[in-house]
Amino acid sequence: MAENKKLLNRALRKNRVRAKVSGTAERPRLTVTISNLHVSAQLIDDVAGKTLAAATTVGTKATGTMTKKSAAIGTEIAKKAKKIKISAVVFDRNGRQYAGRLKALADAARQEGLEF
Repeated sequence: MAENKKLLNRALRKNRVRAKVSGTAERPRLTVTISNLHVSAQLIDDVAGKTLAAATTVGTKATGTMTKKSAAIGTEIAKKAKKIKISAVVFDRNGRQYAGRLKALADAARQEGLEF
């Protein structure tokens, strides 16, 4: 029962954030998904319904802690954003608390010049 309650609360937080956060072509939504093994980030234009850029640890030989993997993905997504001339995004934390792995990804992306 406790697992279901945790998932339900996360889903409610996710929906609450998504009701207010929407990406455009000029300022896409940076959404982050963190599992037990992998980290993924996407830049999404919600108006057109398209993914503009993505970075993930799936299929790579990334080593180190999950925090280091998250920071590497933050750097990678910021470089891809710069390449397609995007400097500002809206951050979608996907119902997660802004701490630990998520914070490491966000800080790395900010250091590469991404604004949010």
